[in-house]
Amino acid sequence: MSFCFHLTRITLPLRTVRLSSTQPKPKHTLTTRSRLNSISVQSRAGDSESAMAAAANSVRVAVAQMTSINDLAANFATCSRLAKEAASAGAKLLCFPENFSYVGAKDGDSLKVAEPLDGPIMQQYCSLARESSIWLSLGGFQEKGTDDAHLSNTHVVIDDAGNIRSTYKKIHLFDVDVPGGRSYKESSFTEAGKNVVAVDSPFGRLGVTVCYDLRFPDLYQQLRFQHEAQVLLVPSAFTKVTGEAHWEILLRARAIETQCYVIAASQAGKHNDKRESYGDSLIIDPWGKIVGRLPDRLSTGIAIADIDFSLIDSVRSKMPIAKHRKPADFWKSSSL
Repeated sequence: MSFCFHLTRITLPLRTVRLSSTQPKPKHTLTTRSRLNSISVQSRAGDSESAMAAAANSVRVAVAQMTSINDLAANFATCSRLAKEAASAGAKLLCFPENFSYVGAKDGDSLKVAEPLDGPIMQQYCSLARESSIWLSLGGFQEKGTDDAHLSNTHVVIDDAGNIRSTYKKIHLFDVDVPGGRSYKESSFTEAGKNVVAVDSPFGRLGVTVCYDLRFPDLYQQLRFQHEAQVLLVPSAFTKVTGEAHWEILLRARAIETQCYVIAASQAGKHNDKRESYGDSLIIDPWGKIVGRLPDRLSTGIAIADIDFSLIDSVRSKMPIAKHRKPADFWKSSSL
């Protein structure tokens, strides 16, 4: 089940509406009103029990899409509005994109705003989570590094009481000459992380990553098979060029090969004269199906979907790749 929020306007896809409008009705050939009423009540009770069972085995989550700029207050105002929309829609987790709190207009700007996690910027977002009673996935945040010349691109997971539950420092840094675009050298001001991170939550076990990590499937294999992840978080700021070519296909591949849900929040549109992001925030199920998406890949808003734990179990039991995959030693010993 999925539907989308576009700014403050709610749009329900036809697939969601059809769940109630075209639900098949049982056909009965009974002649007495008492027997007909009895079966009608039983049918409604059965439908209610099925709905309750499905609800008990699922949880609602949201993915944000926004265009961050070099204004901390403006970006927080956008995040605050989206958090309230997500909470009102019943979402228990809202995922924001990479650089949610700040995108600099020129090189070096991010270093100037970098703060430790107990600084006022992150504490403001902790308060937002607590006041909205919603978990927040915030990645990546410009966390102050070990010296003034470096920061960490840190994905922070905050619970609905405003407590930081987990942090992950981006491992793969974006040092790339984008075809037809500009050159990037993230390592010139960012310290690479070294640890794979997964964290338990009411939405399953979360595998925590950031943007360029998406191109390295070994990390996601580790999260699924070594750390037992059920939901993969991929906050990003893909460039327009790389997003058009690879964004959706990479995300769906990670979902399919790990049999996990993928929640990919994305920056969208022009941040300044030098930088533009692709957008298209997505929620993808373990079969690779897109279940949450905004109607406009460049708009600011949220999309919502339900994490269905029974679907995760079903996909994994019917196609047991965890049982069939070969251990690392197999490939070391095998010969061509």
